[in-house]
Amino acid sequence: MIRLLKRLFGFIGFSLVAVCVSANEPSITWPAGWEVEVLPDTAPQVFRQRAVKNDADGNQVMVMELTMTQVEAGHQVNLQGVLLEMRKSIQKDFFQGGYQSVCNKVHPAALGSLSALETTCTVTENGRHVLSQTLVAAVDADNAYVLSYAGQAEVYKASADEIVAVRNSLKL
Repeated sequence: MIRLLKRLFGFIGFSLVAVCVSANEPSITWPAGWEVEVLPDTAPQVFRQRAVKNDADGNQVMVMELTMTQVEAGHQVNLQGVLLEMRKSIQKDFFQGGYQSVCNKVHPAALGSLSALETTCTVTENGRHVLSQTLVAAVDADNAYVLSYAGQAEVYKASADEIVAVRNSLKL
């Protein structure tokens, strides 16, 4: 399961690099007890921050990551297209790992104060729900943002209040 969570977020960090952070980094309030790390930049001027929730044995059971990349001047981001490509790539990765995944339709949402698009995938193994993952993407005049969070099925559901608090705390 830990390998599966790590694989998920390896892709997310590279997904918006093609779109290309201003000096104003986003502000996010992570839940108490989560391990937080600022990740190394995958490209010039990229901001990434990740928080991990561990179980009593120290195993990762939930991961959330915020990525912000600067949009090149004059570039129009096809937010739906970006989100669909991210979802497709993640589903392919799950499949290659022996998992099945079903994602809901991309639908409107909010990310901080921005209008966003969102999709959630349910991942199963031999018909058993093992993991859920949500991708939320938004764009403003200067930056593109992705908040991704995934966790073991039971932990994901039990963490709903923490997830809402993180999303509401965002200052983009």
